[in-house]
Amino acid sequence: MTEAQVETKQFQAETRKVLDIVINSLYTERDIFIRELVSNAADALEKFRHQSLIEKIEFDAHVPLEIAIDCDDKKHTLTIADTGIGMTREELETNLGTIAHSGSQHFFKQLEEAAKKDVNLIGQFGVGFYSAFMAGKKVRVQTRPWDGSEGWEWASDGGGTYTISPCPGLHRGTKIIIELKDDAHTYASKFTIERIIQQYSTFVPFPVKVEGKKVNTVQAIWTRSKSEITDAEYNEFYKFIGTAVDEPLYRLHFSADAPLAINALVYVPRENFEILGMGRMQPGVNLYCQKVLIDQHSENILPEWLRFLKGVVDSEDLPLNISRQALQDNALVIKLRKVLTKRFIKFLNEEAERNPETYLEFWKTFGIFIKEGVTSDFEHRTELGKLLRFESSSSEPDKPISLAEYVARMQDGQDKIYYINGPSRAAVEYSPYVEMFKKRGVEIFYTLEPIDDFVLNHLGEYDGKKLVSADRADLSLPEATGDKQPETQEQAEPLTDDQARKLCAWMKEILGGRIQEVKTSSRLVDSPAMIVNVDAYMTSSMERILKASGQSEGLDMGAKKEMEINTASPLIKKLASLQESDPAFGRDVVEQLYDNAMIQAGLLVDPMEMVRRNYRILDRMAGEEPSTT
Repeated sequence: MTEAQVETKQFQAETRKVLDIVINSLYTERDIFIRELVSNAADALEKFRHQSLIEKIEFDAHVPLEIAIDCDDKKHTLTIADTGIGMTREELETNLGTIAHSGSQHFFKQLEEAAKKDVNLIGQFGVGFYSAFMAGKKVRVQTRPWDGSEGWEWASDGGGTYTISPCPGLHRGTKIIIELKDDAHTYASKFTIERIIQQYSTFVPFPVKVEGKKVNTVQAIWTRSKSEITDAEYNEFYKFIGTAVDEPLYRLHFSADAPLAINALVYVPRENFEILGMGRMQPGVNLYCQKVLIDQHSENILPEWLRFLKGVVDSEDLPLNISRQALQDNALVIKLRKVLTKRFIKFLNEEAERNPETYLEFWKTFGIFIKEGVTSDFEHRTELGKLLRFESSSSEPDKPISLAEYVARMQDGQDKIYYINGPSRAAVEYSPYVEMFKKRGVEIFYTLEPIDDFVLNHLGEYDGKKLVSADRADLSLPEATGDKQPETQEQAEPLTDDQARKLCAWMKEILGGRIQEVKTSSRLVDSPAMIVNVDAYMTSSMERILKASGQSEGLDMGAKKEMEINTASPLIKKLASLQESDPAFGRDVVEQLYDNAMIQAGLLVDPMEMVRRNYRILDRMAGEEPSTT
């Protein structure tokens, strides 16, 4: 080739600064240049495929549509070639000389501002190609168009000039040859390139071969019709995208055209690794744009409480910044998140109705995430409430029910949904808080996790019915009617009003600031006493959460509690007589009643003091003088 055939052109004066922005500001990871060049190659192949549908193509018709990548770790070069539509000389200069042809100060300011603001530059300036200079000290582009006309080579070191010259003997398509910088020799390793392709370009719709080996072997099945995909294909894809060895519990595959064009395929695993003690899970859904990875383990497209999902979301409508790593338009991101979240919640409700047993399996494994959603996702809180499940006084053990099932069984005149927290079903069923519920035949939820009261307090109500904790001081239960009225034993005669008032005042004097008031109970049937909460929000389980998280310091918990006594209880009537006959011993009984009630409420007491007091009471029962210690 003679020098006369090589045409050298000058970049505009600002081009060096422009390239600095492209290389150093617009891309945050060097690996991205591989993805950009592979994506450009795939676009060229798609354009050729479209052109071949329009007219018959003779030149290189036998050449397969594919992308070939070769690495030379001795010469430190990387070559990416496609058999796509190729470029003419004019197209070569236009497509790769965008920066050179747009070297005005106006363009430079636009690009500089774009780098600062993450504006949508892809497709405007064609700078994806220039990412090659992040790793290349010299880049050559050899290309021949689909019509068989002459081939050309474009070359530049990213400095002040580029050259264009004839390049005979080429096949159809484009070949990019990158001479790597000294600190970028790793990109001449096929293992590095395979890793990057598998991370970012696995689902490119054309074969990508590295050193002759096809590396994108998994299909983008989310773009296909559900009727065309077998269960085996779905499961294999799950194992790939979720790095799993088992089959998923659920899968949701759907497409939407409005308000955004979306193809989504998400899976629910069978294991919750957080409860297995493996730390907080990272989001497991990847965002793609036209099958090219944009945001791996995206934190943007789903709320945090859905981090257990695995899968892919592909949307062509999302504008992206130049690096394709950050979403540009927050309004569209919010819209995408809203569509995906609503669709998944709807899916879970449908599955819960269609197959309750499988849904209970899901609930036992991932119910904690639904609870997290109720407390953190105000927009979807009401719909999430339909997914909650708890055991109740009318449900079988280990067979939690929905709020809807509870409401359907509510008594005539009942306008509230009741719940009580405890460490186990047995502990709750024998607690004083459920005695009146049993007596009146009113169903009550058993919330067996400390977080449950926090969840139900956030939910507030369901189907217009308020959710009320049974340890509230102002609780008022409906009277049982009809066949819901259970048989009860005759109640013992209670203390007189005067005796009760005198006893309550004495007990309050003994307990002091630990409680707000001691009063007679309308709820206790068999138990002598219980602790109730004046603050409707501060249930006993909420207090336990605050104490466990170190947030109770400075809060006067005693001011938020009352102690209710059962004036028909033999123990309480005996205590009333001790007030007169043996007040010292009676004080021990009052203290023990308080500690017992606190323990039944799931709250902590001083164990050493309680043990010493217990011995004093046992000594008295044995007929010995109480210890002075």
